[in-house]
Amino acid sequence: MSKRRRGRRRSKTSLVTALIVIAIGVIGGGLSQQGSSPTSKVGREASSAVSRVTNGASKEATAPKQSVTGQALAQQAYKGTQIVAVNHNRPTFSQQTLSLKKGAWATYGALDSLNRVTTANAMLSKSTMPTAKREPLYVNPTGWKNKPYTVNGKRGYLYNRSHLIGYQLTGQNNNLKNLMTGTRSLNDPGMTAYENPVASYLKSHPSDHVRYQVEPVFRGQELVARGVHMQAKSVETSGISYNVYIFNIQAGIKINYNTGTSQLGNPAAAF
Repeated sequence: MSKRRRGRRRSKTSLVTALIVIAIGVIGGGLSQQGSSPTSKVGREASSAVSRVTNGASKEATAPKQSVTGQALAQQAYKGTQIVAVNHNRPTFSQQTLSLKKGAWATYGALDSLNRVTTANAMLSKSTMPTAKREPLYVNPTGWKNKPYTVNGKRGYLYNRSHLIGYQLTGQNNNLKNLMTGTRSLNDPGMTAYENPVASYLKSHPSDHVRYQVEPVFRGQELVARGVHMQAKSVETSGISYNVYIFNIQAGIKINYNTGTSQLGNPAAAF
């Protein structure tokens, strides 16, 4: 349970539209509950907070190595919907950052002063995808205090070593700059539902590129991220386009984001 499942079922590229956020309504991997659409109050509050910070209304946006949007998302509380749209599900890449002058590439931000992972960026193509067999994960990101739980009769470990940019897209595996402590539901089906269509698109469009960014969202000095902000946009076509925030929660489990410890409880009542 300490790594993302192999042999994931591929999603169709058509899922990567504004509707994908609504389609992903299930919260939790083996430990699950039903969520609502990103047009809910939580989604509106997240979008509103992003707008306030972007417009300069917030004076708390001072955390280093975290974007203005990330700082706003960090203040959002989970209220039952694990995946919400950001900026109406439209990515915010500038024309400059969509440039293909450097071809395909991937960069992973340096660990911060607390050894926490920072933002990963890439211009993906079929050439960046791995051909070697994946090796087991063994490095431990910050807040890695994993243990098993039984919820609704199903037993499984709480955390995965979650890649910011999935292994299937760049082949980075035991890279501490690309791994964070993520719940099983954040990892799969959460992030996987957005990675798989990108992988399928690149395989079916071997000459095309997808601009990709994943930012872990931390609140203050906490060692476990509150969630991840994911954006992707295909360059040559309109096949891939999304901008979402995924809360790092697990149904039936209460997480202490400061340390990574956990206990049975309501995920909305985090420590």
